[in-house]
Order: sequence, then C-alpha cells, then structure tokens
Amino acid sequence: MKKTLSMMLMAFMIVLVLSACGAQSQNDVLDSLEERMESMTGYKAEAKMTLSTGEKPLTYDLEIWHKKPDFYRVSLKNAEKDQSQMILRNKDGVFVLTPALNKSFRFQSDWPENNSQVYLFQSLISDILNDTDRGFKSKEKSYVFHTKTNYQNKNLYQQEITLNKDLDPQQVRIMDQDQKELVRLDFSKVKFNAKFDKNSFDMESNMSSAQFEVPTFSGAGEEFEVLYPTYTANLNIVNEREVAEGEDDSKVVLNYANEDKSFTLMQQKNTAVETASRLTMSSGEPVDLGFTVGAMTDQSITWNFNGVDYLLVSNNLGQEELMAIARSVSGEAIK
Repeated sequence: MKKTLSMMLMAFMIVLVLSACGAQSQNDVLDSLEERMESMTGYKAEAKMTLSTGEKPLTYDLEIWHKKPDFYRVSLKNAEKDQSQMILRNKDGVFVLTPALNKSFRFQSDWPENNSQVYLFQSLISDILNDTDRGFKSKEKSYVFHTKTNYQNKNLYQQEITLNKDLDPQQVRIMDQDQKELVRLDFSKVKFNAKFDKNSFDMESNMSSAQFEVPTFSGAGEEFEVLYPTYTANLNIVNEREVAEGEDDSKVVLNYANEDKSFTLMQQKNTAVETASRLTMSSGEPVDLGFTVGAMTDQSITWNFNGVDYLLVSNNLGQEELMAIARSVSGEAIK
C-alpha cells in the first residue's frame, strides 16, 4: 500500500515538473520574439481591420507584405465604401497609391519607423519589447501582451496584442484611456520568410495590378456632398463659398476662425489623372486618418475619400489639431 502511494506521488510530481518545463515565462517569450525578429527575412499576412471611431464601424481587408530590410506593401480595401489604397515602400521612397484615381503621393520619409503601425508585425513586437511596464498573460493557446502605444492618433492610448503559441500574430485591440475599443485587427493568415518576385514592391507594377481589381473613377459630371468637420478646435465657420474652376469642375471652400486661430478646408470632386502626370511629390509624411491615408506637412493635410479630394490648411494650428479635424470629416460624428 505504501509502495503504491509512493509511486502515485512520484508520478504526480513528475507531471508537475513536466508541466512547469512546458510553460514559457514572459522572458522566454520575449527572447523568442527577439530571435524571430532577427532571423526572419520577411512575411506575408492577411487581416481584417475594424475601426470604431465613428457612428458606424468601418471594416477594411488588409494584405501586408514585408521584405527585409525595409520594403513594405500594405493594401487596404473597403468594399462598402469602394475605397482602396496601398502604402508602398521601396528603394525610391514611400508611396501612397489610390488606384481608382490613378493617383499617388511620394514621400522621402522614414515610415514606418516613426510611429507604431497596427498592421506590421515588427512594429507590434517593438511595442512589446520597448514597454518595460507591459502586461503579460499566458493562456492555453496564446500569449497576451498589454502595452503602451506610439500611434499618430493619440486617442489610441493602449493596446492588447495576442500571439499564438508559435508567436504568430492573432489579434490586436487598441483602446482609448477608458478601455473603449477603437481599432481591432484580426489576422487570418501569416506566412514568415515568404518569397517575393522582383516586381512585388515596384510602384508601377502595383498600381497597374490594383487597377485590374478596382474600376477607374472619372468623377466627370458627378456632384459631391459637402462634409463638415465635427471637431473644429473650438473655431466657428465664418465663410463658405464655391469656386468654379471649369465647366464641370468646382470646389467648396470652408473657412473657420476665432480671434487668433483659423483653418481652411477645401473639397473638390475627383478626376482620374493621366499616367504621365500622376506622380505628386510631397515633403511631408503619410498620415493615418482611420478611414483613409493622407499626406501631412507642417501646415496641411491632403487626402481622398469617396471620390472627393480634401485639403486642410492652417498657419497657426498644430499637427495634432489638424489630424483631429481631418479625422472628423468622414461624414460620421467622431465620438
């Protein structure tokens, strides 16, 4: 009897030891993440991104490619809004493409190094590794990290990053200071050390292939609905005028001001441009407005949404206020 009890206790202890050996500590996981970051040659991933920053959620299908050291291709599509864009980085710079309009911006920019990027694996891992106050939970099938953020939109205050036991990204939830979810990213496919052909990150090749999937928008003869910002930095509208620029072309100019500050918002229906004149140079940075990606300089933001070009300009508002105003011009009230 005693021998049987002793053998049972020994077996139980062996199970406990084996279980402990199988469980990875937070430091073990961090070491494995650093090793993956160093050893991987790149990846391809697919994900669905849901934005809950307005009255109605917006959902985008994402395809993300990365080739070390610094080539990137991020395709964003919203079927409901017929919105398609691509962020591209290659040896020539950083591009934001709008295939339906045959338009692009080019930047001499450090993107994506200058801010957190929710859809880039290495950006998420950097946020984990750099936050010494990170939270960590080891679950049955996943690891969950809670970290601070470094997004352009400062309302995106904190994030929860879930990795499976193979350290592939599964889900990212970004919350405000009150723990309200504003952005959710669900990964469906991730393939590390993927292979790329020679044109995978070429601007002309990507623009051409994307245009097969998205019909070119002409904009001719179509009117557009004027949108007003729901956030105005406490400035009041003082003037609204329509400026005719051609037989079928006009733009609406909105002026907001108080005693010492002001901004101007211009809106103009889009027309697709010819290939020869498509490329627009910019000294600014790509800016994530949630519903679209635009171009930001010290005093302006330019973007396109639903077939309309927008230009927001101010001589005395900071970039944070300009981004907040631009994000509220989506046709939906920003909460």
